[in-house]
Amino acid sequence: MARAGLDTYDMSNGQRSTTNPAPLDADADAGSPPRLAIDGVRATITLARPRHRNRLHGEDLATLQRHLAAVAATPGLRVLVLTGTGSAFSAGFHLDELQAGGDGPGRFAQAVDALAALPLPSIARLNGGVYGGAVDLALACDFRLAVDTLEARMPAARIGLHYYASGLARAVARLGVGGAKRLFLTGQTLPAAELLQLGFADACVPAAGLDARVDALAAALAAGAPLAVQGMKRSLDELALGRADPGTLREREDRCAASADLREGLAALAAGRTPRFQGR
Repeated sequence: MARAGLDTYDMSNGQRSTTNPAPLDADADAGSPPRLAIDGVRATITLARPRHRNRLHGEDLATLQRHLAAVAATPGLRVLVLTGTGSAFSAGFHLDELQAGGDGPGRFAQAVDALAALPLPSIARLNGGVYGGAVDLALACDFRLAVDTLEARMPAARIGLHYYASGLARAVARLGVGGAKRLFLTGQTLPAAELLQLGFADACVPAAGLDARVDALAAALAAGAPLAVQGMKRSLDELALGRADPGTLREREDRCAASADLREGLAALAAGRTPRFQGR
């Protein structure tokens, strides 16, 4: 929780504020931990502290991990959408908690790594700016669709923080070494056009069209055979990180080759109908 009298660091612009915020538990507008909603084959997790640009507190990280575990354990889900409320996607980890000591960075890493390891494909619906650890949170998703006013800033170097290894590896896998260095070493705020060029964003669209773009991608992911989609997601991530085991990849191939879903997919193709996959 924020404490009165402490300076706070705004991850969106890299500036310290000399205001004395009231304790968050006394702030009726402080928001709440992330919310989970399930609609058919789609799960949505929404960051819900808009007044504070959806910064993540310790309780938020714990709630996020519980939501991710629930999503992974819920039969029939095909895709996860992660988004925020208000003008920003997220300002990352609440740095007053970092100042207070403890294992805040470790807990943040655990939550983000859990998102990256989710069996389902995931979409970051970037409704606004992405700052600090939220850069890694977005990169942990398989796809990033954003408003055309998107900006991102990773000021770790500006505050003397060496980012944790799994986050750096994820950035290199997603963006290449050059793109990762551009984000992590300069601490500069990058606009939508540059983030598209780096591959951080898959698309940037006007705010009015964001939901339609997310819906279309979610539908395309949900239409695939779950064994194939989830297996290839894991295989591609392992290949990108240099952690692929040929035997494991072959086991996934063999499982899909022997699956009822493959037989259904071939039958549907021959009959000119929509396949009805069961994930087995």
